[in-house]
Parts: sequence; C-alpha cells; structure tokens
Amino acid sequence: MPDIWRLYSRQIPKSQALHIRTDALALKTERLGPLPLINHFLERLDLEARLERFVPTHDRRIRLPYAKALGVLLRSVLVEREPLYRQHETVSTYAPQAFGLDAALLQQVGDDAEGRALDRLFDADSAALLTDVVVAAVAAFDVALKELHNDSTSVSFCGQYPQAKGRKLRGKRAPFITHGYSKDHRPDLKQLLFVLTTSDDGGVPVQFRCEHGNTGDSCTHQQPWDALCHAAGQVNFLYVADSKLCAREPMDHIAQRGGRFVCVMPRTRQEDTEFREWIQTHDPQWEPVWDRPNPRRRGGPRDRWWVFRYPLPSREGWPVIWVYSALLALRQEHRRRERIARAIQELDDFNNKLIGPRARKRLRREVQVRIDEILREHKVVRYLEVELTRDQEHRYQQARRGRPGPNTRYVRKTRKFWRLNWLINEEHIAYDRKSDGMYPLLTNDPTLTNVQALEAHKRQPTIEKCFEQTKTVFEIAPVLLKNEGRIEALFFVYFLAMLVQALIERELRQAMRREGIDELHLYPEERKTQRPTAEQILRLFSLTQRHILQQEEVSIHTFEPELTDLQRQILALLKVPLSTYRTVI
Repeated sequence: MPDIWRLYSRQIPKSQALHIRTDALALKTERLGPLPLINHFLERLDLEARLERFVPTHDRRIRLPYAKALGVLLRSVLVEREPLYRQHETVSTYAPQAFGLDAALLQQVGDDAEGRALDRLFDADSAALLTDVVVAAVAAFDVALKELHNDSTSVSFCGQYPQAKGRKLRGKRAPFITHGYSKDHRPDLKQLLFVLTTSDDGGVPVQFRCEHGNTGDSCTHQQPWDALCHAAGQVNFLYVADSKLCAREPMDHIAQRGGRFVCVMPRTRQEDTEFREWIQTHDPQWEPVWDRPNPRRRGGPRDRWWVFRYPLPSREGWPVIWVYSALLALRQEHRRRERIARAIQELDDFNNKLIGPRARKRLRREVQVRIDEILREHKVVRYLEVELTRDQEHRYQQARRGRPGPNTRYVRKTRKFWRLNWLINEEHIAYDRKSDGMYPLLTNDPTLTNVQALEAHKRQPTIEKCFEQTKTVFEIAPVLLKNEGRIEALFFVYFLAMLVQALIERELRQAMRREGIDELHLYPEERKTQRPTAEQILRLFSLTQRHILQQEEVSIHTFEPELTDLQRQILALLKVPLSTYRTVI
C-alpha cells in the first residue's frame, strides 16, 4: 500500500493528500484483455442493435436483455470459451463495460439468463438475422463476394439426446441429433452437421446452417446457395465445393438459375474411369501451372502442377479439367506400397495361424471372410491375388502305449489345414501408376480457363482452417447443453465468433500489405509470423488490465493500462483508436 500511496500522492496536492487515510485505500484490478479491440469490430458491425432488433426483449421481468446476454456469450467464446454455468464467474473478472454491461447488469449474468437468450435466438428468424449481419460486414469491411467456398463438418455429442429427433419447439423444427457419417472418425457418437460458406476474400464466413446429423453432404448446397444469392445481390459469383456437390440435384439447381460452380469430380463417375483408361495409351498435352519449392521439406522434390482440358465433356456437357501434381503422384505411389506391404504382413500372420496346430478358423467361408476383410481394409483388392489351398500333414504314433519294439504297430494321423498363397498383380499396379497424382475438376462455366479453375479449387482448404479453429481454438465440442434448440442457437453464436475472428485477421493482413510489413513478432519469444491469426492477436492483449484506486469503495483514480510498442502497432494497423484502452469502454 505505501507504494500505491506514493504513486497517487504525486498526482494531487500535498494538502489534500494529508486528509486521506492509507488504511482506507484499496486497489481494484479489472481485466480488459482483447475485449476493447473486439468491441471495436462489434461496433463497426452494429451487432448489438441488430440482435436487439431480431431478438427483442418484451418481457419486463427479464432483467438482462437478450441482446446483452448474447453479446456476453459471443465475447466469452472469443476470449474465454467457458460453459454457460461459468459465465458469471468469467465476466466478473473483467471490467463490466468490456462486456457491454454495467454493475447492475453484471449481477444478472448466469446460465439461466444465457439459456433464455439462446431460446429466443432459436425462435427468431435466424436466417434473416444472418443475412443482415453478413450484408453489414460486406458493407463495413468491403468484403468481396466474387468467389465463395462451401463445406461441412460434423460436431459430435457424447450424450444420448433421446428427445432430439427433429421435434418442434414452440412451432419451429429443431435439429435431429443422430448417428451419421462422422468426419471426426467417431461413428459411435451422435452428431449434427455444421455447414459453412466462406468468401475467398479473407476467408470471411458468410453463410451457416445447422443440419440433422444424418444429412448427406449433397443435400447441403441448394438452400445455402439461395441465401448467398440474397446476401450477395447477384447469382454470378463462383461457388466452389468438394466432390459432394457433384450430384444431379445441386448442380442443376445452381446451373438452371444462372450460377457458376467448380467442384471435384468423384471417382465413381464414368468420366473418371474413361480418362484413366484413355491415358494408358495417350499422352495428354499438359499445361504447366506452378513450379515451386517443396512446401514441407527443404531440398525435397519440387511442387509442380499441370492442367489439361479433356476433349470429351461431362455427360451434362460441361468442361472437365484434369489436374496433375508431381508431389501427389509420389505420395499416392508411396501409400500404395505401404498398403500392399501392410496387407502382406497381415496375410502372413494369418497364414501362420492357419497352418499352426491350433487353428481356430477351419471352415473355408470363415477363412475367406477374413481374407476379404484384410484386402478391403487396406484397399488392395486390385493388387493382391490370394489363393486358398487345402493342405495336409501326416504324423505317425504308436497304436498303444509302451516302449517301442520290433513288433510295435504305428498309426498314421492326418491333419488338414488351409494355406494361403498370394501374388502381386503388377499389371494393375502399372495401370494405376499411370494416372497417379491426377484428379478431375468439373465446372459449368466454359469461360473459366484451366488455371483459373485450379486456382479456385486450391483456395478451398481455407474453409478447413475455419473448422479446425472452431474445434480447437473455440472448443465447440463437447457441447454441454441438452436442449437441441439452444444448441442450434449456440452454433449461431459460434458463427458470429468466427466472423469477428476472420474480420480481425483480414484487416491486419491487408494493413500489413498496405504498409509493406512482411512479418510481425506475434509468436511467443518474439518469433515472427507472416500470416498472423486472430488467436495470436487476441493472445497479445490477453494480460491487459487496469487498476482503480478506491477509498471506501469510491474510485478516486484509474491507472490506465500501459501498452507495449507491438500492441500499439497492432492497434494502429487495425485502425483501433488508443482511446478504447484509455477511457471507460
């Protein structure tokens, strides 16, 4: 306390300082963290006013307005990611104004208030709210919507959720939490499908849907595409997706309405088989696109790409563009050799059990089932030919006990067993090796060049990064809620968090290019990064706090946070005024 007293006494006249008792002084510390920076972006989106318009609070008994509660939850997802039952504990450690609250509203924060706000968000017209927010983001941050990327991921649930079967909640259909194809490789868990669309300009999320857990990916394109047309105000944007788009209904839906798309053609299409057969006897005129150093290993094989437009169009009459990657060809060859080697090892182990004295599988059909399982598991049915033969082994033993003599009679006993013999089919390996590293792209826009189609497709992994951050940085799972309506509303809040995060990243990276800054020291130990992420930016401000000197619970002086040079530089690049950390927020 004496140190604080000396610091404060420098800022007031000595005559006044004599009337203050040091034992009545207290120092209150409030966390600010990155919330002032986040609030700057929320204000540019005017998000609280939009939430208030779509999720109004008409019940006078509600002391914490729904828009305020959703704003608290959104900020918590961005900075702390605590469950609902710890919201008050989290918010109380920060300055209340950082969460958009005053002292009275701070006391109303809790899981009940947050849960009621999520209920009202589920009841609201979330599609209209989403479009309104996206349109505001496009206008405020000048986000280009010329190229949009769509993909989906699964969010797993650990509970049983017996009531979450697509029932109606207050007149609105709730999502069906059930088993489906798990992209998290957890088929034992129920799930929901998280469908997301991002812009090529900075990877900004512009569309979101929560679908039933057993929804096929081919059914997740029509409605999002229609909503994107409404948000973008046009249909001429380029829609990029994976192979699940390559189905009749979604492609016809987009093409008949004047839309454009690029997607990967799956191996199940006849056009894929025709080209791989055609290339066995033909040499395509490959067009070189990239010749770059190995992205993973210094001194490794160079990363080279070629494209080729197949003369025969798809059955819909659209161009088919084949892509060839030298590194992909090497990886596919290596994986094929590994799969064959692993399958041979398991066949050899199984064969040793069959010829052993205590073989458990004795029937031919049981042995054949196990052979088929090994071949299918390692995807080597085309490369290994396994022959199952019946073998026998003879041994002789005395007919009776006792010491053997010249008149001892011996009996021959025969043991029958199965034996495996396998042969590597070199012809099939050579056939597949001819088309290693190649895959087709399908587009309904004949004006797109081969290079433009490939470049659009190679920007698709940006959306995968969004999913990775949602499950790691934001920790969307496990979902500690039982009401499926609140779960869908919570996913909407996560979409808003992803939108704010993407806008922060985009603004900083654009500012770096504009100012000619190649790297920033954002990693621990002041290590450099060329592509800063929102996680690194928010972590830089995570320890920011201010101190308030109080006398008998009355604030008499505020010690504003001291920002480092790097923090000031980041705020300047993001065009966030220093006053956000200097005044009452």
